[in-house]
Amino acid sequence: MSYVICTSPRSGSTLLFKMLAATGIAGRPASYFFGPSLEDWLDDLGIAPEESSWERDRLEAAFRVARLKGSGSNGVFGLRLQGHSHGFFCEKLAVLHPEGATDRERFERAFGPTLFVHLMRRDKVDQAVSYLKARQTGLWHVAPDGTELERLAPHGEPRYDHDAIQACIDMMVGYDRGWTDWFVQEGIEPVRVSYDDLSADPNGTLRHVLECLGLEPTAADGVTPGVAKLADRVNRDWVARFRAEQGYA
Repeated sequence: MSYVICTSPRSGSTLLFKMLAATGIAGRPASYFFGPSLEDWLDDLGIAPEESSWERDRLEAAFRVARLKGSGSNGVFGLRLQGHSHGFFCEKLAVLHPEGATDRERFERAFGPTLFVHLMRRDKVDQAVSYLKARQTGLWHVAPDGTELERLAPHGEPRYDHDAIQACIDMMVGYDRGWTDWFVQEGIEPVRVSYDDLSADPNGTLRHVLECLGLEPTAADGVTPGVAKLADRVNRDWVARFRAEQGYA
């Protein structure tokens, strides 16, 4: 059994996949195929292929290592796939499995029976502000005790930018539309999970996902969220200012 968390940035996917991993029965989900570059995939996976190797050989190595890294002792494999990585991933999946007639068939050839989980954030202003602020400050995730978990750039001061927030909103809407259109195209009915539900009841959401996977839902009991919210007064002020400038509450 495999599952793919289909999502976009700042939708709570790090919280969800860390909790899934913490159950001990839902694999070790992560972004094993992040970004539109096979070279980046190989580097992230710790693979150093020979320069003369064929593309399909490199893809086979990447998928083999990703399966090993993302699978638990019970064989369950988990993967997070971001909207900006989805198109390139499907292109390379078609190179690896040209015998598949559809993306869905190729997913199952690569990973076996696969459940798709669509994780999205309804409030796109909140999501856009969160994304822009993380890009500006360099800080993407912190632990409940405030310890930095993921910093992608040196500290920068957050700066309000109406046009940048609107661009981020448009991007996030585009990612959601892309996933929705793809699900329809592939005849997939995903498990739908919202950021709001995950934030309000992380353990209840975790139990629901485990049940959909056919795994023991009580494994969610006692799992403690390992990621804290980064939203603060700056987020609230930017959201309020943007809504006021747009003329809606």
